[in-house]
Amino acid sequence: MTASQRIVLSSDHAAIPLRQAIAAHVAAKGWEVVDIGPTTPESTDYPKHGEAAARLVASGDCALGIVVCGTGQGIMMAANKVKGVRCGVCADTFSARMIRAHNDANMLALGARVVGEGLALEIVDAFLGAEFEGGRHAARVSMIKALEA
Repeated sequence: MTASQRIVLSSDHAAIPLRQAIAAHVAAKGWEVVDIGPTTPESTDYPKHGEAAARLVASGDCALGIVVCGTGQGIMMAANKVKGVRCGVCADTFSARMIRAHNDANMLALGARVVGEGLALEIVDAFLGAEFEGGRHAARVSMIKALEA
């Protein structure tokens, strides 16, 4: 399977059940899931999980990534510290489509304490179903990339 069909998932301890539901959902859609998140409920630090997933995306090993913590905010912040990653936290399907279409996001963050499983899976579908539109948005994404230099 090529990297274009691989998606990495990770989370902290607060989001294990949601991450596992997302993993099953995207696998059923034909993605090869690389699940690197914890499996036990002991407290763990979201920055290390966000970073680990982001490194797999930035390296090209995985085309996309989905990370989950209590709010989605902290794990998104950690992922975005990795050069080449554009991760957005979403609590609605419109935003999930737009971060791909306008910002060429390669990672999605979700809050397990913010959205329920049903909505989370709809957000994931919106994210995965969208494609970067390029055009006027390409120049803006280039500006974002330039900030990493």
